[in-house]
Amino acid sequence: MEVALSARVAARPESPLAVTLVQGIARGERMDFVVQKATELGIARLVPVQAERSVVRLEAGRAQRRQAHWYGVAIAACEQCGRARLPVVDEAQPLPGWLGQPPTGALRLQLDPGAEQSLASAARGADAVELLVGPEGGLSPAEQAAAAAAGYRPCSLGPRILRSETAAIAALVVLQAISGDLR
Repeated sequence: MEVALSARVAARPESPLAVTLVQGIARGERMDFVVQKATELGIARLVPVQAERSVVRLEAGRAQRRQAHWYGVAIAACEQCGRARLPVVDEAQPLPGWLGQPPTGALRLQLDPGAEQSLASAARGADAVELLVGPEGGLSPAEQAAAAAAGYRPCSLGPRILRSETAAIAALVVLQAISGDLR
């Protein structure tokens, strides 16, 4: 097989903010939407997690197929938006397993509609963020406490309770805007 290159195209720069999106698994197309839009908005890594209130339950074989599917969605989103670097797409895992891993050094934030601090004020000045977004139905009180114990600070997007997929995308827009990636 031969390949002929006709032109060199400069890659668009990556976001100055390294965001790991720890997303409670949403149903079908809603999760695909999150993967697609989060990739377009420049996430570095996606960690799908199964929470107590997750509607979708993935067994080992199905989790691997979903990971491959989400990776394909991320590839298509990169092609659409001109990104040259694919985000890492982890295999789905239980939320307690993720929370039990050692911190990476990134600022850990969890969306909580009842939190007093805004996402924008909590993330200002950060160069790396792990953002925890619950599934439909949100995180249980026990999961919120476990996340806090793991160093995740609760923060809010405002007075309204958003759907999981809307909250993830709105939060990413806020994070990218304060980092200077969106103008």
